[in-house]
Amino acid sequence: HQLISRIGPRLQPGTRSYARSWIRDGAMISEGLLRMGREDAVREYLDWYAPYQFDNGKVPCCVDDRGSDPVPENDSHGELIFAIADYARHTGDDAFLAAMWPHVRGAFEYMETLSASERTEANRAIDPAFYGMMPASISHEGYSAKPMHSYWDNFWALAGWRNAAQLAAAFGSPARTAELAAQRDEFSADLAASLRAAVAQHRIDHLPGAAELGDFDPSSSTMIFNPAGAESLVPPALLQSTWSRYWQHVTSRRDGSRDWDDYTPYELRSASAFLHLNQPERARGLLDDLMRDRRPAGWNGWAEVVGRDPRKLRFVGDMPHA
Repeated sequence: HQLISRIGPRLQPGTRSYARSWIRDGAMISEGLLRMGREDAVREYLDWYAPYQFDNGKVPCCVDDRGSDPVPENDSHGELIFAIADYARHTGDDAFLAAMWPHVRGAFEYMETLSASERTEANRAIDPAFYGMMPASISHEGYSAKPMHSYWDNFWALAGWRNAAQLAAAFGSPARTAELAAQRDEFSADLAASLRAAVAQHRIDHLPGAAELGDFDPSSSTMIFNPAGAESLVPPALLQSTWSRYWQHVTSRRDGSRDWDDYTPYELRSASAFLHLNQPERARGLLDDLMRDRRPAGWNGWAEVVGRDPRKLRFVGDMPHA
């Protein structure tokens, strides 16, 4: 079902509403395909997508028949690096990695340019949570009306730096490898400080979705576990309270004590968060709930938006949404 919407080498989230390739979707689809033994589809996708990178190293958020989309979405750079490194972990294909290394290098050098543009005292004076982060963007669909300093972007950026540092040991000079590791550590420290500042500023006891808003968005906050591996950057109690609040959201939807109309199955990511928090019973409960909401029931997938009333007319995105 992930491959239904594939067009040639192009991995797409859908065939109708989303008939173009976002590296955001492509990186996550690729991880699933690699686990299912479809290295061929992932390699073909990366061979096709990577050359659309801009000359300055910027990774386009998406590519379609018109070419690279110039809209800045600052999760994309880390996502391309992650997808290349993930392919390498599964295959050990050093020749492919050597061919992809210039794309990895361009992406992390561009991320460093972006981070440096926010690592100024003037920016810290505006909001200390902005310091050293990826600039505001609309990559998170909830912020499409106005760009935000999204932690979705920053968790993906950290994932990019961490994976690039691993690859650099094989393909970079010792001096460049050390410099990249230092950039990774600096960004990691800035990200930890940004999260602390946002939590204090908004007086919240959960992970914020965006530095400006302090909003509750557990589906995007799951990136702190995978692929960022950054859970050590915040107090364990903050992680526990974030997903305890989300679990209350799940159970109230299930038992009817809270009125609801629809939700997005991106919530599947929180099953992984529960496992990281050593709460497998909650992971299983969430999976059971979401499995019941596949539409139609016999399909191995979901619409992008699932409604409480299956017969109500609504936006569904694509079915299946890859």
